[in-house]
Amino acid sequence: MYIGVTSNTPMGDWISIVLLIVIGIVLIYFELLLVPGTTIVGLVGVVLCVVGIYLTYEKHGDATGNWVLAGSVVLSLIGLFYSFRAKSWEKFSLKTSNRSKVNENYFSDISIGIEGVALSDLKPIGKADFKNKAYEVRSNGGHISSGSQIRVTKVSGNRIVVELITTN
Repeated sequence: MYIGVTSNTPMGDWISIVLLIVIGIVLIYFELLLVPGTTIVGLVGVVLCVVGIYLTYEKHGDATGNWVLAGSVVLSLIGLFYSFRAKSWEKFSLKTSNRSKVNENYFSDISIGIEGVALSDLKPIGKADFKNKAYEVRSNGGHISSGSQIRVTKVSGNRIVVELITTN
């Protein structure tokens, strides 16, 4: 298999090899800098580099292939070194952290004594509505039917304990 840019001349071989390796390295850098994650861009870059190095071994022998392989690795490492030294990676790095919680203010409307309606049967856990907002609640141990009037008796973290409001 021959991938050549120009004719079968040795200069044409070298142009093909150098272009494959350089374009491969550029695509790998694009993968690292602009398209994060494992995508087709980085894989195509790796394939181009491997094909360029393979063609060197194929057309010019083992000694030249080893030099091109070593040069490609050194060129890649130098590029990484200077990109880290120039702090070009900092614009892609996360500088803040998220310290909030998923349900941080979800239970702020709930307090002891608030009344609502059971949306489902509480056996002893089910859904209830307080101020037009659905919550998962727990009864004091007994069964409470759906549609019953209930009152909050205890709030502990994200656990809401309710009781049936009896009408006398």
